[in-house]
Amino acid sequence: MRSESTRALGQPSETNPILLRSDGFMVGSMATKARVYSYLRFSDPKQAAGSSADRQLEYAKRWAAERGMALDSELSMQDEGLSAYHQRHVTRGALGAFLAAVDAGHIPAGSVLVVEGLDRLSRAEPLLAQAQLGQIVNAGISVVTASDGREYNRERLKAQPMDLVYSLLVMIRAHEESDTKSKRVRAAIHRQCSGWLAGTWKGVIRNGKDPHWVRMGTAGFELAPERAEAVRLAITMFQEGHGAVRIMRALDERGLQLTNGGNPAQQLYRILRNRALIGEKVLEVDGQSYRLPGYYPALLPEDEFSGLQHAIGTRARRKGTGEIPGLITGMRLAYCGYCGSALAAQNLMQRKRRDDGKPQDGHRRLICVGNSHGSGCTVAGSCSVVPIEHAVMAYCSDQMNLSRLLEGSDRGAGLAGQLTAARARAADTAAKVERITDALLADQAEEAPAAFRRRARELEQQLAAQQAEINALEHELANAAAEPSLAVAQAWANLSVDVQALDYDARVKARQLVADTFDRIIVYHRGMSPEVTRSWKGTIDLIMVGRRGTTRLLHIDRRSGEWRSGEDIDLRHDGANGLPLPPGLN
Repeated sequence: MRSESTRALGQPSETNPILLRSDGFMVGSMATKARVYSYLRFSDPKQAAGSSADRQLEYAKRWAAERGMALDSELSMQDEGLSAYHQRHVTRGALGAFLAAVDAGHIPAGSVLVVEGLDRLSRAEPLLAQAQLGQIVNAGISVVTASDGREYNRERLKAQPMDLVYSLLVMIRAHEESDTKSKRVRAAIHRQCSGWLAGTWKGVIRNGKDPHWVRMGTAGFELAPERAEAVRLAITMFQEGHGAVRIMRALDERGLQLTNGGNPAQQLYRILRNRALIGEKVLEVDGQSYRLPGYYPALLPEDEFSGLQHAIGTRARRKGTGEIPGLITGMRLAYCGYCGSALAAQNLMQRKRRDDGKPQDGHRRLICVGNSHGSGCTVAGSCSVVPIEHAVMAYCSDQMNLSRLLEGSDRGAGLAGQLTAARARAADTAAKVERITDALLADQAEEAPAAFRRRARELEQQLAAQQAEINALEHELANAAAEPSLAVAQAWANLSVDVQALDYDARVKARQLVADTFDRIIVYHRGMSPEVTRSWKGTIDLIMVGRRGTTRLLHIDRRSGEWRSGEDIDLRHDGANGLPLPPGLN
């Protein structure tokens, strides 16, 4: 939980300016006179239900009154649910803001900070805890502990040095208590995770955060209907090719929320990658990772989740921009057949439009970057992208054509081989990590040699990268295994009319289908054997390379977009067949 003030802060003024951290957190009054401040911390919010907070506040009031000082009534610092052992009350809480104010000189010398005990101030390692106490004391501020009435300031510590020793002993005891408790908690979590995997434990494991789309019911976790609906809609729109901002806008329009904090666009990818979507709880304890299947109710089947991860991995290719998202451009798919350069869309939106407000077909062009940048493309000119889009949509709307385009290649076998090799590399690295770890544990020296520790870190980083490669290959292999279905062809057909009508949503969805279906689209805008004349009116020749390596050649009428199929092409051998393939592809 976040830190918060128990009283509202007053309005800024010359006598009461408000101190702000860089993140906008209000620290409190920049008092011109010394004051008494009260700091409360509860590592467990349930502790707030007791009377210690009331006792401390009463003690602070009495202490201030007896010495003729004013208790700061505008800011009573309270860190609820923030650990002093892990220093979250400093990095994220009110105490950190107070220490920053001390450093900046905004807390006047002679002020007093009242705490229940030194263990409430810090449970960090003793040297760090004493440094925090010294930071406050050296700024001329006293620390008073309500539990025993002790006062720590420079004058007292100079006069009674043993108080400094006492404070250190208190800090050592507080740290040891928290450290022992932390070890016990981690050991319990290890046992529970191992028990879950073995089927002997099915209780709640209190570690990490649960996803927002589940809630605790009488029989365990269950899906929260509205949150689950929001996540499903976000996934569907993402798979259709929509970007995060448009997805969040759609959720807002429907009154749906992904999280308690609304619909933050920056959280979308984190949610889409979360294995809790398939019911797994993933956590790490002491460097050991656990995946607990069946911990949550699954929102997605595993094959759909794999397809989603594959889509995320290629997301940079898919997002459409502009008033008219291109179907084949902007995804590193479309290439010039004459020079191998990328093809770019050129929408001449400022020219005279049709009666319906849409641009003329000839005003939506496909142009070779190599030619436009003077990089040596031998065939100048451009062509309308409309007949190409029409031909691609029509071709893929036929189930037989789509099946032939995606049928049997050795891509699946190749991926399986890559996956096997990647797993072997990871196993070898894991063995090296285990050997060096055993060597470090067996070393009786107080500190392991620096070279050993450096090598261990390098191997751990290498193993993490290899595991990421394995995950990506697994997702891609699962995606490659999916066979084209009548429903996929029907999806192409259903979009055709709206795509030609330049409907934004339809074109985004069709763009996604193009990215899922094709690895490359090679365009010969004046035919594979071009006649470089202005009056040339032959076909646009198109080589479509499927995601599984199968290729098809289409001859497209430049005006109507009607097509006829050419011979099948094997890009590995067609250099011998006399077909002019683009540089780098033959």
